[in-house]
Amino acid sequence: MSATIETPQKLTFRRYKDGDSRIKRWNEKIFQASYSYKCPTYIQSTPPCQGSCPAGEDIRGYLAIVRGTEKPPVGANGKPAMPWQEYAWRRLTEANPFPSVMGRVCPAPCESGCNRNEVEDHVGINSVEHFLGEYAIANNLKYNKPNVQPSGKKVAIMGGGPAGLSCAYQLALKGHDVTVFDEHEQLGGMMRYGIPGFRTPREVLDAEIQRILDLGVKTRLKTRVGTDISMEQVRKEFDAVFLGMGAQSGRALPIADAAAPNVVTATAFLKAFNEGRLQHVGKRVVVVGGGDTSIDVATVARRLGHIKHANPTDAEAAIAGHLAQDVATISAKEGAEVTLTSVFPVEKMQANKHEIEQAQAEGITITGGLAPVGIVRDASGRATALRVIQCEAKFVGGKLEIKNVEGSERDLPADLIVSAIGQAVDFTGLEAFNNGKGAVTADRNYVVSGQSGVFAGGDVIRPHLLTTAIGHGSIAADGIHNFLLGIDLEKRPKIDAHQFDLMRKMAEKGLEIKETHEPLRGTCNSNVAVHNFDNRSDRYIIPHDKLFLGHFGFTPRNKRGVITLNKESALGNFDDRLGKLNETEAVAEAKRCMSCGMCFECDNCVVYCPQTAVYRVKKSEATLGRYVATDYDKCIGCHICADVCPTGYIQMGLGE
Repeated sequence: MSATIETPQKLTFRRYKDGDSRIKRWNEKIFQASYSYKCPTYIQSTPPCQGSCPAGEDIRGYLAIVRGTEKPPVGANGKPAMPWQEYAWRRLTEANPFPSVMGRVCPAPCESGCNRNEVEDHVGINSVEHFLGEYAIANNLKYNKPNVQPSGKKVAIMGGGPAGLSCAYQLALKGHDVTVFDEHEQLGGMMRYGIPGFRTPREVLDAEIQRILDLGVKTRLKTRVGTDISMEQVRKEFDAVFLGMGAQSGRALPIADAAAPNVVTATAFLKAFNEGRLQHVGKRVVVVGGGDTSIDVATVARRLGHIKHANPTDAEAAIAGHLAQDVATISAKEGAEVTLTSVFPVEKMQANKHEIEQAQAEGITITGGLAPVGIVRDASGRATALRVIQCEAKFVGGKLEIKNVEGSERDLPADLIVSAIGQAVDFTGLEAFNNGKGAVTADRNYVVSGQSGVFAGGDVIRPHLLTTAIGHGSIAADGIHNFLLGIDLEKRPKIDAHQFDLMRKMAEKGLEIKETHEPLRGTCNSNVAVHNFDNRSDRYIIPHDKLFLGHFGFTPRNKRGVITLNKESALGNFDDRLGKLNETEAVAEAKRCMSCGMCFECDNCVVYCPQTAVYRVKKSEATLGRYVATDYDKCIGCHICADVCPTGYIQMGLGE
């Protein structure tokens, strides 16, 4: 009698579940018993992580380098031209020049889209990006100066934030003369003035900005276009302009008495803190919001605490930019009582879930389902409480609908009230670009509507993620480059991301693809094409059901260490609390990548082909993406190689 033995290993994926008896796709059914008219093709597809990355990073590419599947190019001495860490960093920074900053603060939509979620857990893409960014800073890596002739064209970048610096970086690499205008004393935009230093250490931000400046990018700091210099002057001096000013003006609460001196916007609050002007707050702080900015305000307020015997107007005067608080550093601090309110329930707030949990651990009270309806003021006009009402909020047709519960009003006592409900663009002196909705209208190449030679990107189009602004700047740089060369702006691909380039990889190997001329009778015995290969990455994102997930065993994610503070330890603590992976952990995490849509050299197709039709390409001719090939004289179209391909790189189709 047999006994059932339970395996200690956790199940991850089964292609066929109990009770399954039918094929899911009729076009995959083999009607001729063991063979078909289809033969395998090698299809490069976009993985969902790259399709979800607003910056358009070649995520699969740099993870393949970290895991060792793709090797650095070999130098004249026969040795790798650079360490794999540097090669992976250079691949990453082709799209995003801020890997260390983004590795800390990006909410990582790429991880939400990761196909590995269907196995056990997403790949820690953000943590590997963080590791590579830190490696580059520790090893003082620099960008290579562009091997192109200077174009002689001048471009003005308005705004030194993520969009402007990304655009400046890409344009400098293309050989253009770039000048960044910024109204602040330092570059960085919202990365510096909108995010607390304990989330983006300033030495890290400075190092990543300096690399861009080292490419020859010029700056005009403390110079705001529209007030310090007119747009007409800029248009005369420069051949093209990029609008990347950001949305650094906060939105006031849309209620009566919101102009009280101790009711401020989140952007003003964070700017004052990041400039060092704000070093204490009142005892009771109420933050209205629900996104990541509101969490930042709440955690800053918690760390600052309040000062005994402080003049009650000191905090708002500092935020307004009128007070240098030298005495604050030697005053006794106590913890501020911080309350964060949102119209959404806590579980549906738009802020990063991890940040919400960290804020709650630090003693910050987060209350959902409350809408502000008024300000309670004292005789001097200062706010003493925020009046709120219970509500139900939801998005209907893209618009926010809030239904208040009558009779549920209550007051939240406050010494300082911070509005973190959104941001606005300051169009002073630039009114011609305002589309009437407080933003700039641009097409898919980020050309400003009706303005030849003017491009835009980042929060001036729509306030969104820092990484979104980086992607805008990169795409706009392509458009500016073509405009300056007199080339028609090309139609952007459906999937606008940096992709693996098989042609470039073959050139690194010393393999040459020659021109072809008709008449042509097949390409299998010539070097005029990459035989049976098709790059569909500009239009096709490969879903999880096209992979053989049964190949991947349960492998827990390698997680970064996070220092969780409590109510007491948070006070006065402005240290970076996010740890990074070590080299061993980073490699192990990269190996969890399933390489969706690209071969990762597992040998399944070679091992399982019953006709020995699939074979390894000779080492002298092999590269990533050309590890195996098919002998079509032997192939009978049995589909087995496609069935056992973990990455979905092999798809049946040749002969259709």
